[in-house]
Amino acid sequence: MSAPRIACLDLDTFFVSVERLLDPSLEGKPVVVGAAPGHRGVVTACSYEVRALGVRSGMAIREAVRLAPRAIYLPTRHGVYAPYSRRVREVLERNAPQVQAASIDEFYLDFSGCERLYHAAGDVDGDATIERTARAITAAIKREIGLPASVGIGATRAIAKIASGVAKPAGVRMVRGGEERGFLAPLPARKFPGIGPVTEERLRRACVTTLGDLVGLPPGPVRARFGGLVEIVEAEMGGAGASYLARDRPAFLEHDPEGATGGSISNERTFAHDVGDPDAVERQLLALVERVCWRARSRGIRARTVTLRLRWADFVTVTRGRTLATPTFQDADVWPAARALLRAAQDERPAVPVRLVGAKLSGLVLATQLELPLAAPPPGAVARATVDNAVDEVRDRYGFDAIRLGATEGRQRWLDARPAAPEVAPARQPRRR
Repeated sequence: MSAPRIACLDLDTFFVSVERLLDPSLEGKPVVVGAAPGHRGVVTACSYEVRALGVRSGMAIREAVRLAPRAIYLPTRHGVYAPYSRRVREVLERNAPQVQAASIDEFYLDFSGCERLYHAAGDVDGDATIERTARAITAAIKREIGLPASVGIGATRAIAKIASGVAKPAGVRMVRGGEERGFLAPLPARKFPGIGPVTEERLRRACVTTLGDLVGLPPGPVRARFGGLVEIVEAEMGGAGASYLARDRPAFLEHDPEGATGGSISNERTFAHDVGDPDAVERQLLALVERVCWRARSRGIRARTVTLRLRWADFVTVTRGRTLATPTFQDADVWPAARALLRAAQDERPAVPVRLVGAKLSGLVLATQLELPLAAPPPGAVARATVDNAVDEVRDRYGFDAIRLGATEGRQRWLDARPAAPEVAPARQPRRR
């Protein structure tokens, strides 16, 4: 039986790379994508020029500005990046027998047993065949789409993922069978998937800095304390970790595989400053409802439950949900429920400013399962569906932010159920920077 050959393909600094495709003048410059300087939020992605200064993804934006005050700071543009991820997947599916999306910028490929299929003259063995194939795939992505990618290859998913990080930028790293221990042992413990800053600090206090230190712990209370982790790392060093591809389970919030009904769809917003105006909070919730409904329509699914998440300035947080009479993916159906949940929560603490608001859809079902013939559609349903389709077409072409829902004065929105067709703001071209 052929040995497992799992590849992890990671799109290097994905958001930054897309922004550079859209604006070539950014090439070679220090770029940070994420929250705006002076606001709350974090770094979503950053270029290698900025990483050299200590900036990392997930870092608070204020810390990034302190480390790299002269970098170029760009907002995260929802709806712009996903089409590029889909194009990359199309390239992968043409060139690999099995593809799994782990996030918007990370994919796993299974080449197990494919050595003869991909063999070419000059390949000295099966490892060389798969490594050459991986390089050909990254070259195709760069040629056809313009995005750089790195690939790690090994007997397990964990080793492939770690190797893809070692291969950056734009490289390929093959970990051959039997080389796993030598590859993993000198690496910092934090490099292992699942070891975060808290566990890293616990290991450091136990004088464990590398994966080799971890598995080399002598019998005793310290080794017993990290026993489960030691067993996992030892299995990987023996090439005995997980070597199969599961269903797509994206880690990135905005990755929505078509027809996926698992989990939920959610978006939330932390305000730059605590907001005491109920109308301002409501407008933000409307924008979040608009987005989760658009994502549901993109997946081809509907939701049974709408959930509000609200955090006040004193960090008290509530989560409230409401089950709808009929599963839906239309803004006009979801918005009244979300707004009612928000107003009820605000009435409980009317004088406390809001720090964060979020909207979530759950109880997901395929839209095709619900499309039964109706004797007569509800008033306004046809008009709302027509508007939704038109808006989605604009977004597919120009990105999500190209068109947004309008609002009337006061607390009444066009999303209130009315038999007349709703008004929609005209489409506009995205602004050039």
